[in-house]
Amino acid sequence: MTVSYKGLFKILDEKNLNLTQMSKDLAFSSKTRAKFTKGEYVSLQTIESICNYLNVPIEQVVKFEATQKHSIMYDQLYEEMMHKIKGGIYHETQILMTYNSNHIEGSKLTAEQTRYIFETNTIGLDSQKVINIDDIIETQNHFRCIDYIIKTAFEPLSEQLIKDLHKILKSGTSDAKLDWFNVGEYKARPNTVGGIATSSPIDVSKHLSLLIRSYENRESHQFEEIIDFHYEFECIHPFQDGNGRVGRLISFKECLRNGIIPFTIDEDLKLFYYRGLKEWKNEKGYLIDTCLSGQDKYKNLLDMFKINY
Repeated sequence: MTVSYKGLFKILDEKNLNLTQMSKDLAFSSKTRAKFTKGEYVSLQTIESICNYLNVPIEQVVKFEATQKHSIMYDQLYEEMMHKIKGGIYHETQILMTYNSNHIEGSKLTAEQTRYIFETNTIGLDSQKVINIDDIIETQNHFRCIDYIIKTAFEPLSEQLIKDLHKILKSGTSDAKLDWFNVGEYKARPNTVGGIATSSPIDVSKHLSLLIRSYENRESHQFEEIIDFHYEFECIHPFQDGNGRVGRLISFKECLRNGIIPFTIDEDLKLFYYRGLKEWKNEKGYLIDTCLSGQDKYKNLLDMFKINY
């Protein structure tokens, strides 16, 4: 995957602006400014701030050129997202992935309420039930995360991309109001997963950097390699909260990147999924079989829209 900012420089020229002035106005560091001239990756938040500054859509600012052929599934997702098409595979992917991933983490929103939020940007509530506002915010944020994943599907994994996902997911929540929580940054306090210690805050960047480097240096990224990365990511548990959802979003991205059908973990698979993570070092088959079952659930969507895979 290569990145091109030819569109950005063309728009700057048309508006009688230059990179230096734009960077000054948007408070970009010299390091970030240099990335545009070198054709290096910058975060989606940086791109979005430029789009707002120039009042242009993202596709006019940056283009990602994949070195591999896109799958029919990816092309359909991308096209429907960019054209805001309702009722298609993109629409149903948003609802399926967002509801399942949030629900197994404790969200009280129903599948119907999740659909309602996506389709109407409003929420219909049963007067007898109390819904945590964070469930609503994180549902909307997860929709944005999936858009981010589709847009950056063919980028290599990086710490910045992973931090971006966390920032999008947790922005505006009650956690974001806590000084020590570090939305979009690594955890400041130790945490556990299933009662098992994870990487200490001081080691997170080192451990995650090594994991990414090891993964990116592999000759191929098959289903098992993606699941293995997911397991190792959850062992590091780099953020104070939201690690499960960020980890599953990364898996979704890597499936799209490598032409593999994504998987989704619903309530029926939840206990098997957690058992699989716990037993991965001893028996990889538990988690792989669970994720393959989750893959079958996504295949049902592809079959519904007659998309080849």
